[in-house]
Amino acid sequence: MKSIVPASDREILSARYLDWPPERVFAAFADPAQLARWWGPNGFTNDIHEFDLRPGGTWRLTMVGPDGAKFANLSRFREVAAPDRIVYQHEDARHGFRMNMTFAADGAGTCLTWRMTFDSPDEFARVRDVVSVANEQNFDRLTAHLAASH
Repeated sequence: MKSIVPASDREILSARYLDWPPERVFAAFADPAQLARWWGPNGFTNDIHEFDLRPGGTWRLTMVGPDGAKFANLSRFREVAAPDRIVYQHEDARHGFRMNMTFAADGAGTCLTWRMTFDSPDEFARVRDVVSVANEQNFDRLTAHLAASH
């Protein structure tokens, strides 16, 4: 299942069915060593500087694009309920958003849903098309990671 549905003038909703149970999918995010291998769109690598997965914890990373461009990211975790839910606030003046990730059991697998609520409709409009494609690539990379490490 793939879907990208604008939920409002500030939200992107992306979902994917994955063939692994929620505990396994959640662990691929919760373990920074695994996360660094699959996070981001195609061609990106990650240097994770800080990853404190708890409410109030900080996630700092630098994403490096295929052209070598570096993108510093700072997020703060708001909710963590393993293996069901993670909510974080991405703090960026260019495109701040709240990410609500749910890991719902669905048969033997997981329906992974990302609801991104941007700080303003203008920010959403500016990045909507890029983020929609990037989310699908991110899901593809997660799927490949899970298949390779299964």
